[in-house]
Amino acid sequence: MDRFESLAAFVAVADKRSFAAAARVLQVSPPAITRAIAALERHLGVTLFHRSTRSVSLTDDGAAFLDRARRILIDLREAEHIVMGGRSVPRGQIYITAPVMFGKLHVLPVVSELLAEHQGLSARMMLLDRNVRIVEEGIDVAVRIGALSDSNLRAIQIGSVHQMIVASPAYLAEHGMPALPADLADHRCIAGSGVRAGSVWPFGAKGETVANVVPRLTVNTVDATLAAAEAGLGIANLLSYQTESAIAAGRLVRVLADHAPLPLPVSLLFEGGRAAMPAVRLFIEAMKERGQELTAQR
Repeated sequence: MDRFESLAAFVAVADKRSFAAAARVLQVSPPAITRAIAALERHLGVTLFHRSTRSVSLTDDGAAFLDRARRILIDLREAEHIVMGGRSVPRGQIYITAPVMFGKLHVLPVVSELLAEHQGLSARMMLLDRNVRIVEEGIDVAVRIGALSDSNLRAIQIGSVHQMIVASPAYLAEHGMPALPADLADHRCIAGSGVRAGSVWPFGAKGETVANVVPRLTVNTVDATLAAAEAGLGIANLLSYQTESAIAAGRLVRVLADHAPLPLPVSLLFEGGRAAMPAVRLFIEAMKERGQELTAQR
């Protein structure tokens, strides 16, 4: 490995706390990672990691070196992207992350169109219902739903999604329709994952009304939350794109619509240097168009 590849190996091991996990991330063999770290330590004249059969941890020298190594890799990637941005034809790989269902419904169609139009382009998608570290994972663009935390990354809002409280017709026929958010205390509720997880559900334009629910069922995926709601197990707290087809088909009914909180923003998050890449520019523009359609859903 060259010097930059050794730095990438060092950062990966530091992030994953494992030589084997770092090898999987970088798609090289574990011995290659071991050799790269050893060569870097010889070059620097310091020990970067404490190693044992059970764990890997940074030494003081390693911890001091980590931020500088990370910055060097970021600067290198940004320089490469700026140079590549001078080409008008997208090529290479674009790496995107998004929530699972949103990615399948709204990001994958955009990516499919880009791949069909540009033969030199490939894509990698990481679909997870949790936020991942964009810089450390080398992600080009992240789709985020909800308020963003402060960072040095660039953000573009492309649309919004409505928050939905839903239940099956069978459940409502048996247990009644809640008229106020406070009525949820007397209902069976389903807690899921993502931006509307937990037992505190806000309502109203400013989230001024809070319903404290005691979940009868807690699941960790949107698909499972939907399935449980459609099966009549309780009232679920979801988003418009997640419930659209089930409501249209009559499998779910929206409740407490008059008390709904403000829509949640849908944003694209990326490093400033990534915007120079033709593939990233095209993806952003295509997602802006998709976001307009998404915002119209109620």
